Amino acid sequence: MKTTAINRTLLRGAFLFLVTLFAFVVLAPQQLKAQAADTVSTNDVEFTDVPSASQQVIANKKNADSLAKIKADSAAKAGVSKTDATTIKANTNTTDSPKSLWQLFIIGFLGGFAAFLLPCVYPMLPLTVSFFTKRGGSRASAIWQSCLYGFSIIFIYVVFGLLITIIFGPAALNGLATNGIFNFFFFLMLVVFGASFLGAFEITLPSSLANKLDANSDKGGFAGIFFMAATLVVVSFSCTGPAIGGVLSSAFTKGDRLAPAVVMFGFSLAIALPFTIFATFPSALKSLPKSGGWLNSVKVILGFIEIAFALKFLSNVDLAYHWNLIDREVVLSLWIAIGVLMSLYLIGKIKFSHDSDVTHLTVTRTFIAMGMFAFTIYMVPGLWGAPLKAISALLPPLSTQDFDISGGGGSAAIATPANTSSIKDKKYEELFKRLPKVKGLDEWYDYDQAVQLSKELHKPVFIDFTGWNCVNCRQMEQNVLPDPEVLKRLQNDFIILQMVIDDKTELPKAEQYNSPVQRKDITTLGGKWLDLEISKYGSNAQPYYVITNEKGEALVKPIGATDIKSFISYLDSGVAAYKK
Repeated sequence: MKTTAINRTLLRGAFLFLVTLFAFVVLAPQQLKAQAADTVSTNDVEFTDVPSASQQVIANKKNADSLAKIKADSAAKAGVSKTDATTIKANTNTTDSPKSLWQLFIIGFLGGFAAFLLPCVYPMLPLTVSFFTKRGGSRASAIWQSCLYGFSIIFIYVVFGLLITIIFGPAALNGLATNGIFNFFFFLMLVVFGASFLGAFEITLPSSLANKLDANSDKGGFAGIFFMAATLVVVSFSCTGPAIGGVLSSAFTKGDRLAPAVVMFGFSLAIALPFTIFATFPSALKSLPKSGGWLNSVKVILGFIEIAFALKFLSNVDLAYHWNLIDREVVLSLWIAIGVLMSLYLIGKIKFSHDSDVTHLTVTRTFIAMGMFAFTIYMVPGLWGAPLKAISALLPPLSTQDFDISGGGGSAAIATPANTSSIKDKKYEELFKRLPKVKGLDEWYDYDQAVQLSKELHKPVFIDFTGWNCVNCRQMEQNVLPDPEVLKRLQNDFIILQMVIDDKTELPKAEQYNSPVQRKDITTLGGKWLDLEISKYGSNAQPYYVITNEKGEALVKPIGATDIKSFISYLDSGVAAYKK
């Protein structure tokens, strides 16, 4: 009884520690977010003469009594009540965050399940289950101890995810997602991990660490179970390490403060569940396939997948820094080559050093090989401009492809209205020629030019805060914006302004400035537009769509990624508000 009471006390302490870490990561950034939101202004911005909208507000309001009064005055000028402004702030990023976190959880869970099937983890299942059934004494005790074991695995991985957020900082995660050095590092890391899975070498933690943890696992009670779980985490790192790197890369691309913890929760849950379930029903172990060469096959397939995924990060760097090397057809060619190799490997035509001979094809292996061959064939028409909607968000934009015989599809049939503006040369047009395009739209890339055009043509400005590396942006450009009803409204009723927040083009020295909102120097074009989004509209999400008048005042509440019907309603409400 005493031991059980101690176990429960330790379990409660561990749970409280996890909750404290979670609260620190979630709540601590709120003060910073509130400070950023307090500087939201709707005054017009002239980037040519004044460094930023926020600096202009501060200069004009030197003698104001408080920052809250500035906010209230700005909202009044925009024709927006204080309540409405608060609502807009509160809804910032709510469109995509829940969906993104659920996606990350699923990615983590699938990655954890794949890691469980690796040679370093799967063979541990019968040994661990046997240990609990023999040690527990009774079935109830064995189940309780196996649950503690599963919780310990989850605890270790989630704390690791939370520590990543604490170390890098919640605000830094979004920056890391578009940082060239970081993306290149992840490219190299995934290539190394992929080579490890293919059998080139093994990545292991120091054996002394595993020995110490294993020695502590002999202790009784919760402490012994916890160290036993920690031993599993360390010993299996040669297999789970590359898998963790793969799923964490997805977390960083989202830029959400909870992303690493959510991914690690899904990952650890997929590993912990089998140990807990089979300890509860040990007789079910007899139905599982025995360890063998198929485990190494899983490892090799994951190696191919990680190498293919690595190309996405290299493409991110290429786009943001305008290297113009990793075009769409380059990535597709490499993916097709990887697909062919994976297919040949699955049917036993090629093998690696650690593989056993494939004497015959199992039904499962045959179906997986069929799916891989089919996916490889599906990618081939993309070399000639096929949109490949199923994977378009993961590929470089179609505008980077040299050879395109697609003809632009149905959207090109709608003619673009003639430009009757006095502006003859679009600023930054050459810079963004490789940016994903919606055929039929006439996009602008400079804030001042879009405002001038709005005044001349008497149309509202449709601001599209986007990014080179924004997956949700690509999905909107592929599935929503080309819709005929959406396209008709965008062409006829709006000035389209695309602001690429992760572009790394350096600003001229005269245009560089220090942002009072972000408290850092703004030196790049993308940083300038991101600072505008944060300071003027209280958001740093992408995609983020804002409909404004000639003064830059938001006419309706901005939105993020959504469906066609909701987007049409949003555009119509923006036009109605502008006409008032």
